[in-house]
Amino acid sequence: MNYKYSSMRSLTKAEEQIMMVLWKMESGLLMEIVAKMPKPQLHKNTIATVLKTLIEKGFVETENVGRFFRYRPAITKEEYSSSTLLNVAKGYFGGSFTNVISFLVDEKKLSVKDLELLLQQIKKEKK
Repeated sequence: MNYKYSSMRSLTKAEEQIMMVLWKMESGLLMEIVAKMPKPQLHKNTIATVLKTLIEKGFVETENVGRFFRYRPAITKEEYSSSTLLNVAKGYFGGSFTNVISFLVDEKKLSVKDLELLLQQIKKEKK
């Protein structure tokens, strides 16, 4: 099990919304990010403040472009997803991904076909 990203801080809902936009855009100026935000949009000043927090947390990097900043993700969406999933497994399922899968099956979120596909993937990875 890879715990490389287990110490990554979690994001608030607003931070996560902005990161989703940045991951999709790859980089952008403040007004470009504002334009891509889902409705209802946060005010541009709020987005600027959240971006500053994301920089402090290490999720976003900046580059000077004249008098403006170009923002870009400092981590990938996959890195954040991995960290989040590890934290859910540790926090709610005793660190057991077997328990996570069992929960998803019990909640009817995974079908037999899904499980067969996962098993095929595991067997393929072992080769």
